[in-house]
Amino acid sequence: MATSKVLNVIAGVAAGAAAGAALSILFAPDKGSNTRKKIYKKGEEFTEDLKDKFNKSGEFISEKLDGTKKEARDLIETGRSKVNEVKKEAKSAMS
Repeated sequence: MATSKVLNVIAGVAAGAAAGAALSILFAPDKGSNTRKKIYKKGEEFTEDLKDKFNKSGEFISEKLDGTKKEARDLIETGRSKVNEVKKEAKSAMS
């Protein structure tokens, strides 16, 4: 749940930055061809920035998932150990 909020914030910030950059270029006095080049360049920069943020988010989620898997394995192993202890105690009590 928290990771989806992080991704939403990242997407919102990236969209806001892109909109601000586009508006600043569109309202700056310049020739149309220069403006189109600037918009294209900013679009490429935005795409690269978004890819980087997406990759970082993916790495973050992957790390959290790996940590959760390890905790689950540890919990399962602890449970197995406890079950085996109880079985041994039950067998020795019955003897």
